[in-house]
Amino acid sequence: MNKELRNRNFINRDKLYSLIEGEQPSKIQINNILNKALKLKGLNLEDVAALLRIEDEKTIHNVMDAAKYVKEEIYGKRLVLFAPIYTGNICVNNCLYCSFRKDNKLIKRKILTMQEIAQETSALLKQGHKRVLLICGENNKNGTDYMVDAIRTTYSVRECGGKDYIRRINIELAPMEVNDFARLKAEKIGTYVCFQETYDPIEYKRFHPAGTPKADYFYRLSVMDRAMEGGIDDVGIGALFGLIDYRFEVLAIIEHAKHLEDAFGCGPHTVSVPRMEAAIGAPSAENIPNPVSDNDFKKIVAVLRLALPYTGIILSTRENDTMRNELIKYGVSQISAASKTNPGAYSESEEGTGSQFSLGDHRTLSQVISSLVDEGYVPSFCTGCYRKGRVGHDFMDLAKPGLIKQYCLPNALFTFEEYLNDFADIELKNKGEKLIKEMTAQIEKPSLKIKVEENIKHIEQGQRDIYF
Repeated sequence: MNKELRNRNFINRDKLYSLIEGEQPSKIQINNILNKALKLKGLNLEDVAALLRIEDEKTIHNVMDAAKYVKEEIYGKRLVLFAPIYTGNICVNNCLYCSFRKDNKLIKRKILTMQEIAQETSALLKQGHKRVLLICGENNKNGTDYMVDAIRTTYSVRECGGKDYIRRINIELAPMEVNDFARLKAEKIGTYVCFQETYDPIEYKRFHPAGTPKADYFYRLSVMDRAMEGGIDDVGIGALFGLIDYRFEVLAIIEHAKHLEDAFGCGPHTVSVPRMEAAIGAPSAENIPNPVSDNDFKKIVAVLRLALPYTGIILSTRENDTMRNELIKYGVSQISAASKTNPGAYSESEEGTGSQFSLGDHRTLSQVISSLVDEGYVPSFCTGCYRKGRVGHDFMDLAKPGLIKQYCLPNALFTFEEYLNDFADIELKNKGEKLIKEMTAQIEKPSLKIKVEENIKHIEQGQRDIYF
């Protein structure tokens, strides 16, 4: 680990803007960059900038085709599913794009009790979820002590006679200190997630009024350094697309990933790509400053996949089902499903509290899974790597030479088989079982195929939580 690189300001604003103002790349340049990307070694900042300057629709599709190849080579035909649990919407910040902003008087506020968190967890387990993201607004009532209790509560909930429980909790929280991250690590969290929102330090001030904790640009920018210093193995970064020029944000994400790689020997585990949606009582969300078109959004995902081939790309239910189904092919490896963005929404029949933003995909978990199966994707609730300790450096050491596949597909098949046996209707179960047989038949290593077939039978007979 390079201590000299930690916590430094790695965003050179002028440099990044100069890169996006360059000339259109030639066909030869583009072909060279795409051929480089197909080697699965990633791209540098200049390569990414060149791809972001492409405006020709046909050429953009060439970029997307390359991203599709990279996605399938590394991740295959599987997709990880999760759901967020919003533990509260009270916030001391005044971010102009968020309904949770302090000055918004149009929504009902709430912080969930531990009993209510347990009820939310139970409701998600009854849908079939196994992975959750705990998230909350920033305030002095739900600090580290509260989140430790929330984590313990969420992990403790059992359904179906004790067979169903949350197997991985990721956390999305405001920046904190190293000792706080050490406490979260001790509670066995998975990935710590925090978005910079915008990496432009000047524009950041405009969207985050002074006088609130989030107004400190550099404290937020350096949060992943503190998280990794506190022992967090996997971190998730991202920007809110729509605040400023999307090209600057993509370049900044690449710089952030490089900084973590240089300073800690391991880049981000995930990158999230939320695109601004309407939000009640949020001025910037009601009049998006720099809207990102659908074509540009597809380019964002494709370029990130080529630049960061082994980093998970997360897409939320901000996007509609059509967009989500398409982007899965070109780079997205994780999606939320059947999400609610207001506290208490899963366990109550009506949404009484205010949500953070408008949703684009309102499908149930079953409907999302059915759609994935129709496209030949294996829905995965896998948490095997996390619980086997294949995280951080160890995960990347297996991912980069392609060895992680021997764990990912089998574990995805096991969790999907569980879902089919415990939650699916007859139609979904039949087509899901057909897909599992097809995917198992494609496993090249005979001994691995035999082991997978044996474990599938064990699951059919009632055994649960099998993983390599």
